[in-house]
Amino acid sequence: MNSFEFNKIAAAVLIALLVAMVASLIGEALVSPSKLEKNAYVVDVSAVSAPSSDSEKEKPLASISPLLAKANPANGEIIFKKCKACHTVEKSEPPKMGPNLWGIVMNKIAHAADYAYSAVIKEKGGQWDYENLNHFLHKPREFAPGTKMTFIGIASDQDRADLIAFLRQKADTPAPLP
Repeated sequence: MNSFEFNKIAAAVLIALLVAMVASLIGEALVSPSKLEKNAYVVDVSAVSAPSSDSEKEKPLASISPLLAKANPANGEIIFKKCKACHTVEKSEPPKMGPNLWGIVMNKIAHAADYAYSAVIKEKGGQWDYENLNHFLHKPREFAPGTKMTFIGIASDQDRADLIAFLRQKADTPAPLP
C-alpha cells in the first residue's frame, strides 16, 4: 500500500471523528435537560421505622408442631420447587449443589456421606428434628452462621410446615408427627 492510500484512510477516520464530535455538540445545544425541583414520585417512608431498642427486636420463632397437624404436603411439594435448583429429594438421586434430602426428617445433621458439608453444619451436631428444620428453613444463616447455603429462608410459618410435611414423606419410613 502506498502512502496516498494510507492518507485517504487516515483522512476518512479523522472526518468521521469530526462529524461525530460536531453532532454531539449540536445535540447538547438542542437538548438541555433540566433537573426536577422535587421527585416526580414521592415514596412515603414515615410509616417505616427502625427498631429503637432491644425490646422491639424480632420475637422468637414459634414452635412448628401445632402447624404440622394441619400441614399440606401437596403445597410443600410446590414450595420445594424453590429448593430443586440445589437439592434432590428422591432416594436414588445424586446430590446437586446441596445434599439429597431423602430421609432428612429425624436424621442426623450432615447425614449424607456423599456430600461435602460446610464445617459449620458438620460441627452443629444433633438431628434434623421438626424444630431444627423449622429454624433452618426460616433463616439458614442464623441457624448455622457460615453455612454454604445461600437461600434466604421461608418467612411463612405455614409454608415451612407444609415443606417439612412434604420432606417427611420422602423417606422409607416417615417419621412420626410430634
